[in-house]
Amino acid sequence: MYKKTLITKQGPVQFYDLKSLGNLGINVESLPFSIKIFLEAMMRGMKRFSVSENDLFEVATNSNQTNEIPFMPSRVIMQDASGIPALVDLVSLRERLASEGVNPSEVNPSIPVDLVVDHSLQVDHFGTTNALKKNVNLEYSRNKERYGFLKWAEKSFKNFRAVPPSNGIIHQVNLEYLAHVVQISHDNGEMIAHPEAIIGTDSHTTMINALGILGWGVGGIEAESVMLGYPISMLVPKVVGVEISGQMQEGVTATDAALSITRVLRRKNVVGKFVEFVGPGLKQLSLPDRATIANMAPEYGATMGFFPVDDETLKYLELTGKTETVLDLVERYSKEQGLFYSDSMKIPTYSEVIKINLSDIEPSISGPKRPQDTMPLRKVKASFLSDFGESITKVNISQNHVKHELKNGSIVIAAITSCTNTSNPINMIGAGLLAKKAVQLGLTVPSHIQTSFSPGSKVVTQYLKSTGLLEYMEKLGFYHVGYGCAVCVGNSGNLDEKVEKAIQENDLSTVAILSGNRNFEGRIHSLVKANYLASPPLVIAYAIAGKINIDLDTEPLGKTVSGQPVYLKDLWPNTAEIRTCIQDYINPELFLDAYQSVFDGDVLWKKLDYMEGPLYNWDPQSTYFKPSPFFSKRENASPKGNPKEFRALLALGDSITTDHISPVGSILKESAAGAYLMKHGVESTDFNTYGTRRGNHEVLVRGTFAHPRLQNRLVDKLGGFTRHLPSGECLNVFDAAQRYQHENIPLIIIAGKEYGTGSARDWAAKGTYLLGVQAVLAESFERIHRSNLAMMGILPLEFPQGRGWVTLGLSGEETFTILDLDRISTPQQTLKVMAIHSNGKQTIFPVKMRLDTQIEIELFKQGGIFQKVANEHNKKSTVDQK
Repeated sequence: MYKKTLITKQGPVQFYDLKSLGNLGINVESLPFSIKIFLEAMMRGMKRFSVSENDLFEVATNSNQTNEIPFMPSRVIMQDASGIPALVDLVSLRERLASEGVNPSEVNPSIPVDLVVDHSLQVDHFGTTNALKKNVNLEYSRNKERYGFLKWAEKSFKNFRAVPPSNGIIHQVNLEYLAHVVQISHDNGEMIAHPEAIIGTDSHTTMINALGILGWGVGGIEAESVMLGYPISMLVPKVVGVEISGQMQEGVTATDAALSITRVLRRKNVVGKFVEFVGPGLKQLSLPDRATIANMAPEYGATMGFFPVDDETLKYLELTGKTETVLDLVERYSKEQGLFYSDSMKIPTYSEVIKINLSDIEPSISGPKRPQDTMPLRKVKASFLSDFGESITKVNISQNHVKHELKNGSIVIAAITSCTNTSNPINMIGAGLLAKKAVQLGLTVPSHIQTSFSPGSKVVTQYLKSTGLLEYMEKLGFYHVGYGCAVCVGNSGNLDEKVEKAIQENDLSTVAILSGNRNFEGRIHSLVKANYLASPPLVIAYAIAGKINIDLDTEPLGKTVSGQPVYLKDLWPNTAEIRTCIQDYINPELFLDAYQSVFDGDVLWKKLDYMEGPLYNWDPQSTYFKPSPFFSKRENASPKGNPKEFRALLALGDSITTDHISPVGSILKESAAGAYLMKHGVESTDFNTYGTRRGNHEVLVRGTFAHPRLQNRLVDKLGGFTRHLPSGECLNVFDAAQRYQHENIPLIIIAGKEYGTGSARDWAAKGTYLLGVQAVLAESFERIHRSNLAMMGILPLEFPQGRGWVTLGLSGEETFTILDLDRISTPQQTLKVMAIHSNGKQTIFPVKMRLDTQIEIELFKQGGIFQKVANEHNKKSTVDQK
């Protein structure tokens, strides 16, 4: 009924015809593009996932707000920081099933999985010609064991492949090479064409939405579930349309557009919704421009920032070296299915339409703590002074007999980094042209600033070399330090020793300026209080100025050798210059050359030793890898019945990020994780980072809530500390949690709005679980973290709208009883919590139980996804053996 034949250059293929849904009374033409793709996936999965025609109708018409969609993506993509712990879990599952008589080789990803190594590079060396070589050597030295594990996994698991280090950043590699847009799958001898759909263990997986591919970030826990054949169960999403009009003014970049759109959409509260971009202004956005905007969907809170397939998509596929056969399939299929966008199409029916005129966007940056806090350049100086006050302390530091003044507002890190902006040739060539003009006018960057350039793919390095622009960036200190996320994920390494000492001794509010997508407090470097996101050209401009508290519209960045002032407008390249470089130097051959041996790895990768066999040979002395604890019988099971006297492990405010919950950066010597490593013979110089030690749960649980800028209202100091109740003793969070578990006291966390914003960090939920926390009570949750908590069997609860623990008169010192837990049966039902104060007074208030689907309720009752997976695999294998 639904299947038809499409004639393509590779021959006839079958496809599930969306137009045939008209027979069910569905107005297919009016549907958002993303909903059409969901419906196609449901049609293909009707038999496998028991989808009915009524289900199709309800999803298409959104007539049942509680309707759950069983959605199976076609591919999973991971980076090493989140991917390695997922693989550790799969290895541990193999071991548990092997102990129960099951063949471990049967445990494999059920769909293709790609892992790109990009989160391990640290900026230890910078500002020199040999920085790249030294950083790569250190990367391999530190991560030899981790990379050997990946080589074993690539040989041991079916449907799994790894892109070795020094090839690029996950999302740029995905965009430029791995993505298909339209895939061919084989089903009972038939070739089935269908839209590609991706989930990734990194929140910025949404960058792929620029190609018209359905894709978003999930936690590693959810990805593992999909890899093992379980579909994602989700409610029918609300889809918000963003109608783009106008054209960006001269001097405005895609970064400015992305930051401005982030501010607008955050204020419109698109959290958890799908966002689709349509309108006549799409013609003015190149595909890399779209990728810059789509990448930041997590920052504006959306599940996706989707751009439909159009002529620009085909141009990009051709530019990146895709074959005529691929281009033909994408074009024919998308047009046949009504998934190809043109201005002549009617705008789909959205839950809301937001209008954005590109002509209104100004050059901007965001900071000092949140991506959505975007401001035009003319307001930056006043904003910084308002946040941090006038500078009082000035410190002179000497480097190579040159004195530099360090004070509040001084820039100490300037980094061109991250997938968001290094994927965009307009940004990168613009940065190179600005650097060229600056060098020609005799401008320099103060040598105390850590300057770095970590591009998203080899293509970027090649076209900057070919244009001759890289040498000018290098003359300003922006040497290539490696291929990786680097500064954007906090892998900034150490600053100059004199700079760090000056900051610490004088409590200076210094600044990092980076072309990244995240600038949460303490993320970039523990000593840097203010972090600003900017386009690559602006990163260089601010680095030349050496400070953030400057009005770039009216104040000069510096002076020529002859003493003439130089303003930003004197350096800024015009659009014609940039486009000429792009046309002359960027071609398909660059992409084909960069990716022809992308899975082979460099000499260091090829030299790595690895073992073979279906089971991994754990080294008991390893401080990087330990078997996963999540498949063992659960000691701290989900609360059942009406457990009483929960204690608050932490009492937190608004915007607690996954960085606060599970830091990714440096491990401090005085932390619980540092003490553990030293106890096991690791010198502090070899601690590496929390991100690289995610294969060892003993380190990660000790790092949970260990962020140096965490503010827990139960104690009077910053960092990973809390007060044990009722004793009142101040302990680090891990030691307090251990004591509570020894005393058999269940734990809860209370928090404010936007709990769990930021990266799709599964260890933020895993670590919370291992601390013994059984519920989190917050004013609101960010989408991915809420889902991760639910999948770990931790109960997410929301305060009544407009209320929080402070307005309810709570202090965090109360004991809490969650009522009616044994009556949980429907998603998002209302429960009650009773808080008993130290004086015996009771406060009873309703809460919304944020298990949003029946599957999440089932997982909660079974003790989380890991117990469910282990039990069901064991049952399946037992049946197969019979």
